[in-house]
Amino acid sequence: MTVHTALNDFKRVRGSDRLFAGERRSTEGLFSGLDERLVHVSPDGAISDYSYPLSGLVGLDRSRFGIDVDGTVRWFDGGEQRYVEETAVVETVHRVGGRTIVQYDLTLGRLHLTHFVLETETGESDRGWQSQSDGALGCGSDTANPTIQACLGFAPEGRAGQVGQLWHDGAVEVHHDSERDVLAASTGLEVTGQVPETFDELLDSEPTTLPRGSDDGRYEDGRLSPIVLASVELEGSTPQATIATLLTDADESDRPEAIERVRSGAADHATRESLLEAGRTQARRLGPERSLRSTDGIEGAFEDLRALQLLRAPGGSRIAGPEFDPYYRYSGGYGYTWFRDDAEISRFLLAADRRAELGLEDWHEASARFYTETQRSDGTWPHRVWPHSGRLAPGWANGRLERGSGSADYQADQTASVATYLATYLRVVDSSADHVRDSLLAAKDGLDASLEDDGLPTRVQNAWENMTGRFTHTAATFLEAYAAMARAPIEERVREDAAERARAVYDALETLWVPERGIYALRLDGDALDDRLDASTFALASAHAEYDRLECGGVDGDRLDRLASHHETTMEGLSREPDGPVAGLARFEGDPWRVRDQDEPKIWTVTTAWGAHAAVELESLLSAHDSAAAAYFRERAADLLAAVGPDGSLRRAGGYLPEQVFDDGTADSATPLGWPHALRLATATAFADSERSASSRSGEASTVEE
Repeated sequence: MTVHTALNDFKRVRGSDRLFAGERRSTEGLFSGLDERLVHVSPDGAISDYSYPLSGLVGLDRSRFGIDVDGTVRWFDGGEQRYVEETAVVETVHRVGGRTIVQYDLTLGRLHLTHFVLETETGESDRGWQSQSDGALGCGSDTANPTIQACLGFAPEGRAGQVGQLWHDGAVEVHHDSERDVLAASTGLEVTGQVPETFDELLDSEPTTLPRGSDDGRYEDGRLSPIVLASVELEGSTPQATIATLLTDADESDRPEAIERVRSGAADHATRESLLEAGRTQARRLGPERSLRSTDGIEGAFEDLRALQLLRAPGGSRIAGPEFDPYYRYSGGYGYTWFRDDAEISRFLLAADRRAELGLEDWHEASARFYTETQRSDGTWPHRVWPHSGRLAPGWANGRLERGSGSADYQADQTASVATYLATYLRVVDSSADHVRDSLLAAKDGLDASLEDDGLPTRVQNAWENMTGRFTHTAATFLEAYAAMARAPIEERVREDAAERARAVYDALETLWVPERGIYALRLDGDALDDRLDASTFALASAHAEYDRLECGGVDGDRLDRLASHHETTMEGLSREPDGPVAGLARFEGDPWRVRDQDEPKIWTVTTAWGAHAAVELESLLSAHDSAAAAYFRERAADLLAAVGPDGSLRRAGGYLPEQVFDDGTADSATPLGWPHALRLATATAFADSERSASSRSGEASTVEE
């Protein structure tokens, strides 16, 4: 996103009670791109890249499409969108002047294809349009073929200035230094240059609409610009054409190859059928050959996997969500790999795969390798990294890099989450993976350094990254990590020490108990307990479930009672059922973030899905100990799971889960957000397993009675 685009958005939506001006939001529209490139398709058909975190290339900053008939251009406005079948092909239907233009978008590697088909109202092909006296568009057998007008603003290396164009035979190359973005079409291009906004226009109170005048009166302006205005003719018995863009960092000597790749990309996918078949082939990598839509009670699994694959870099790690705030105007940015989010996603996917056989073995291995390659020498992981390279990304919780182990500007739960995944990976996937074993042993040293003598982690930043203290959530992640290590196929003395430390954390959690409220506190802040309800404390459920599996462990009756009390109180206290169309769980009591004029905290999809997962874990744990409280959590799990399910109030187009929603149902922040998708999938498979087990137990009981 360039400053030009940000300022235009600022002018367009400032004063809105739901939109934050200057953002590049993706709460509407759909994404294509399951490899190195992530392309957003707006309801009006405009495409733009969110690709930098995944590929290191910026690509398209903005665009606009329309249709030209006899010199009259109709720019597309809002269209109807959906994914085609179980693919990442985005279909956008435009209705203009009584005719229908269907747009298909598909991203293959670094190549993006935008295909247009002209249809009649009955869905058949239409040949020859003519302008009517009333300005409507009609048919005529002797008129020229209509053309698609494409205004494309590239931003090689994020630049809007010091950019140039090369007009090759049938292709346009936009370049700054190393990044080269190339454009071609299956039916050829007619190109003119477009200059970006002038200083006066940037300072004007109204946004600038592109395209505009071709230049500023200087002959070089059209060639020293990131914006291309291209005319592409629709041809054939079914009038259609494909526009292709390719992002590349090719050397000068590789230019002919890059130009040939974009030309052949457009030519090879010049028909709707060829593009859709390419989309089907690409989508088969998402899972097994069979459909995932309604498999054994995990309806919506494909949508979750597609969302997670969209966010996934070739190396296996994921961005938290598409980057909607690159200038850090309202947040610290989202287009990075956080080791907390990513490791939690990895272990939830591993759990779901083991239950439902989703065919994600390559994902698990790639995640493990990425973590081993990005681990610091002290056994910890930094705040966040660029997924395309694993290199350190901008952040505010790198205290260990800056000042060593004594800094509170460190998120110890991130290291704990990775350690839990690596320990589980060794135990259930590949016990011979020496690189994983070495990394896990180093991770234990990193955790040990953050564990105080009283059994609680030291003062650090929290999961929500908005305060410091000694958090229940952090302690829960340590308990789970140590318990998972104690069960991993590693040296016996290390397992024994991990079990002892798990017991120490288990006992120390009593320090955080608030008897007046029947909950575990959000944090210990100095000597004071911060007794606000906090959804991140749902981590206690899976942590105790893991601890209960230790031979030397076992959750006692008093702790079971406290866990039941804590989770019931927290779920009920954070539950939000406003007058609007949505329902779910807030983040923590009094959460003020991005609420605008809303009095109450917003509903978050990750907390709602986390609550469902915790309820399923607790139902299983309590049932194993014959606790009557299990029934409540089964019912609560079903309710919360429904809210984030395929037909849930928090779901959006494409099956996406946005990070947050306002009470009126308006989605906000990163969309889709990876963490709740993985949580939902793991919970849905666990719930289906639980239902099968309950049915089996019921059947056995009936047999005994008979």
